Amino acid sequence: MDGEANKEASLMGRNLSEVPCFRETFLYSITSGLGSGLLNFMLTSRVQRSVQVGLGVYTCVTLGYWSYCRYNFSQQKFNVGQLQVAMQKQALLEGTEMEKKIKG
Repeated sequence: MDGEANKEASLMGRNLSEVPCFRETFLYSITSGLGSGLLNFMLTSRVQRSVQVGLGVYTCVTLGYWSYCRYNFSQQKFNVGQLQVAMQKQALLEGTEMEKKIKG
């Protein structure tokens, strides 16, 4: 039973739990698609149209939120890289004459 519990979903050799933004994107898109489909069905009682609306909303939310989340992730990763470089430079210059000149 422990062997089955430790199995994780993978797609093309990548563990999906390690992909940034994957979980949040699909949680938001599934609930949005399901909610919009049910709401459309409650208002119109048209099954096929409600399924189409739910699938359309699911697709739009998936693409939209994935793009938004990955953009923010890339931006944060870039900023962290810049901060690390600045901290390394500060560590190298700490206590030297150059640091005194820079701080003025």
